Amino acid sequence: MPAPLAGIRVVDFGHFVAGPLLAVMLADQGAEVVHIDRPGTREPSENAFYHRDKRRITLDLKNPEDLAVARRMVIRSDVVVENFRPGVMGRLGLGYEDLRASCPGLVYCSLPGFAADDPRAGIPAWEGVVDAATGNTRIRAGEAPPGWDGTRPTYSAVPIASNFAAFLGAVGVVSALTERVKSGLGQRVEVPLYDAMFEAIGAAGAFVTAKGLPPERPLASGASGTFRCRDGRYVQFNPIGATRRFVLWFLQAAGKPEWFDETDEPVLRANLADLFASRDAAEWEELGNAAGVPIALIRTGQEWLRTPHARESGEVAAIEDPVLGPTWMAGIAVHSDTEPRLAPRHRPDADRAEILSELDTGAAPAVSEASGARNRPMSGLRVLDLTQILAGPTSGRILGELGADVVKINAPERRVAVHGVVNRGKQSILLDVQNPAGREVFWKLAETADVIVQNFPTGTAERYGIGYQDVKARRPDIVYVSVSSYGSRGPWAANRGYETQGQAVTGIMARAGGDTKPAVLGPYNLLDYGTGVLAAFAATLGLYRRAATGDGGYFTTSLAQTGTLHQARYLLDYAGKERTEPAGPGALGEGELQRFHRAADGWFFLGLREEEKDVLTSVMEGRSFADDDVATWVDRLQAAGLGAHAVVGIEDLMADKIACARELSITQMTEEVGEVRMPGIAIGMSATPPRLGPPARLPGEDVLTVLDHVGLTDALEELERRHAVQTANFPAAWGGP
Repeated sequence: MPAPLAGIRVVDFGHFVAGPLLAVMLADQGAEVVHIDRPGTREPSENAFYHRDKRRITLDLKNPEDLAVARRMVIRSDVVVENFRPGVMGRLGLGYEDLRASCPGLVYCSLPGFAADDPRAGIPAWEGVVDAATGNTRIRAGEAPPGWDGTRPTYSAVPIASNFAAFLGAVGVVSALTERVKSGLGQRVEVPLYDAMFEAIGAAGAFVTAKGLPPERPLASGASGTFRCRDGRYVQFNPIGATRRFVLWFLQAAGKPEWFDETDEPVLRANLADLFASRDAAEWEELGNAAGVPIALIRTGQEWLRTPHARESGEVAAIEDPVLGPTWMAGIAVHSDTEPRLAPRHRPDADRAEILSELDTGAAPAVSEASGARNRPMSGLRVLDLTQILAGPTSGRILGELGADVVKINAPERRVAVHGVVNRGKQSILLDVQNPAGREVFWKLAETADVIVQNFPTGTAERYGIGYQDVKARRPDIVYVSVSSYGSRGPWAANRGYETQGQAVTGIMARAGGDTKPAVLGPYNLLDYGTGVLAAFAATLGLYRRAATGDGGYFTTSLAQTGTLHQARYLLDYAGKERTEPAGPGALGEGELQRFHRAADGWFFLGLREEEKDVLTSVMEGRSFADDDVATWVDRLQAAGLGAHAVVGIEDLMADKIACARELSITQMTEEVGEVRMPGIAIGMSATPPRLGPPARLPGEDVLTVLDHVGLTDALEELERRHAVQTANFPAAWGGP
């Protein structure tokens, strides 16, 4: 099969992380990407990743001749990627409105810090500024070192906002290309970094309005936690799930089955701490994975890059970089049946002659004649979502917002985690696909499905007889997406894991802990929700290829892959590599010019360039930040054109007037608990905007509707008798049992 984006031409104006990351994600899937460098731009080592698979030309967009070249490049492209502040490209005559008449098929993707209709649009949106604005500044409950001051912010070197903007932008771009196949027209896709963080926030910002935001629960509870082992290394053990079977399996493997009945949590945790201290961390990882439980040795990023699994699974890749030499780096976001051969970055301006020659001889991309009909990209498509917890269900929710009809399948007699958030807009049925009668229902549903998403442990779907090859035999053009902890191949493919194991193995926990005990990074689940977005990206890739060529295919992504991509700036292994990025809970920023500061009544983030130091000196007028309150300093600094923002807590963020007005924080009325609040939609599309689905009903409550769609309403009694479906006593959608 051809690569999903074969033949798509992309012009990449991106800088820093968001734009270049989105562009390299498109390049990795077969798109022809040209990156435009600014003259005199420093070439950091991280560009070995961000500019691989791209050709490069250096243009001064303030020079009329170079600007004309850029415009000619855009006119013959399918996609433009840029992440300047709103209005910058328009002032150059390269904004979407400047181009749409001459480029009706152009998909134009903008990733600004704040949206044009956000009052903060003109603020330099450094990563720390967006972190401060979205509450991404606190240590997760239970993960702080002893004696930690909870009012003090911590800085994450992982660029979560930029990464999520790129992930979501990739979904938006490919969805727009898919819609273009039908309508012949392009559109503008926008994912501001601030907006993208609401996707990362997820259930952390969801609550029943009458009750308010509940207190955050520590991850380390029951048998879960980070444990020190005999060799001084740590493991992350997280036996969560619908039952306590993982605890039992582990204790049986460890020779302590009698502890399973221990009901006093402090006693159980003390026993486990002593048990883990009796063997080395690698031994516990091997024993636990053999027992089928979610456990992982906590590694550094460099250790992860060198594991046989990371290399054999393709979650990291080796490239002969022209500057660094042999270099291991993050692999591709989504794997498929057409794995690309990754090419090293080119040096700046290396492709000038070739690109200019193409402008003289090449033609604008051919698009189909405009039909005038504009529907959401996934309208008329049907998705079967067999996933659990957060990552997989997030992908189905996004596809539903893009227009798909999504059927959510969960196992009967189980709790369905945060159903009201990740499964809004879906029809829900509690169906046992292990049961032969349940599989009969699955196959009837699959007959009309376009996409299937599942996150069973690797090999489980095949054992049930509903793996990709099984489905493909009946539906040759199916788009089949598999989500897992560690990918679909490699020695750890069958291992179980959650957010915490993904952070543990890829180096994120070690990074968050610094010189202290390893810790789960951040208040939000950056791997779960990030993987959910990447799974949606996988589905859109398959659907675009199917719309363009008729071929579906098999696509995979994983928590470990997402953890690797989140750290792509730093996860490079080459001769002489040194770690210089901030780490640990005490980090306040990248340095004196990019960091959190304490004012008289709280904290704020300030970001500026070296050449702006005189501006800061003028604003301060010899005062210290402790002399005035946060609001006063932020107003002064923003008025001077500097990037500054107060640290905002999650409760204030979800009630923020701007977030509510822009529907990033939304409310829905449910039958179960009344009004609920949660994050809204982060992807903006000018012609076919995503739409919020209706509030989630109880898990399984749509059983009659789902069965009626495939003509099985009359079989309900028999299916219930055979324990294939659950038809009563549905679990709660918003908390409870």
